[in-house]
Amino acid sequence: MTFTRIVLSGAFAALIAAPAMADEWRGWNIHPEDYPNSIALETFAREVTDKTEGRISPTVYHNAVLGDQPDAIEQVRNGGLDFANFNMGPMGQIVPATNVLSLPFIFRDVDQMHTVMDGEIGQRFSDALAAEGLVALSWFDSGSRSFYNTKHPIETPADVTGMKFRVMNNDLYVNMVDQLGGNATPMAYGEVYQSLKTGVIDGAENNYPSFDSSNHFEVAKYYSITNHLIIPECLCVSTAAWDALSDADKDIVKAAAVTAAKEQRVLWAEREKASRAKVEAAGVAINEVKDPKAFQDAMGPVYDGFIKANPDLETLITDIQSTD
Repeated sequence: MTFTRIVLSGAFAALIAAPAMADEWRGWNIHPEDYPNSIALETFAREVTDKTEGRISPTVYHNAVLGDQPDAIEQVRNGGLDFANFNMGPMGQIVPATNVLSLPFIFRDVDQMHTVMDGEIGQRFSDALAAEGLVALSWFDSGSRSFYNTKHPIETPADVTGMKFRVMNNDLYVNMVDQLGGNATPMAYGEVYQSLKTGVIDGAENNYPSFDSSNHFEVAKYYSITNHLIIPECLCVSTAAWDALSDADKDIVKAAAVTAAKEQRVLWAEREKASRAKVEAAGVAINEVKDPKAFQDAMGPVYDGFIKANPDLETLITDIQSTD
């Protein structure tokens, strides 16, 4: 064997023996590291790394250190980020079908939301997201949202009249509060505590863990359970990252996402109970609205306006409402 052939043969053998470079995935998350979603995302990353034997190595970046959600959505869509946990609330500007998930009282309860999103209807939302560069692999819980304020308990829609409530920046949420007789104020989440404290707003709406972790319970002592919004979240992968996978690795990543969602839902339920206990111990008065139908009936114009503007989504609404 010539010297050249020996060298080439050795180089080829070394190339074969060398481990393949891991595909390093970067993942976005808005929540702190001890949040249910964050723990579940770490489970996802660990499962993917283990089951692919390191071919794919995801890392989760918590606390929105890679940007806010609108920026992160764009980064996942263009392949700058590989995966993320997104709330569907702000997704409507990019994927109009997801606005259906922001309709007040679209779900009867959290269990029904799980049934819908884990089934054929959830796949429709996944297909709509995939068309915009986002592959939804599983659905996380974000609880149900209710009203809290600095003034008094809310028992009927009349109790909302004239009150100023912070809402997320979405016309559906503005219309929801308007139909109850309140004044909706879109506002950045980080501004809510001081605005409640100084009287710029009278209240806001969110779930127990957020009411707790934001410390809003320190200044808003009335929490009224309306369960008006139940908005799922996705564990989404970029289409660029997804399409680069083998079929076997797609199965692994999908299974890891489903495992993460199951864990997140259990942790979320535990966190809700702990947060409720904490705010009650701090003196928050919690009341469950006795006649939720009065609030639901007030949403008629919200639905009518939405369907008029989006007639192609009426069937989707009907299908969700008819799911047991």
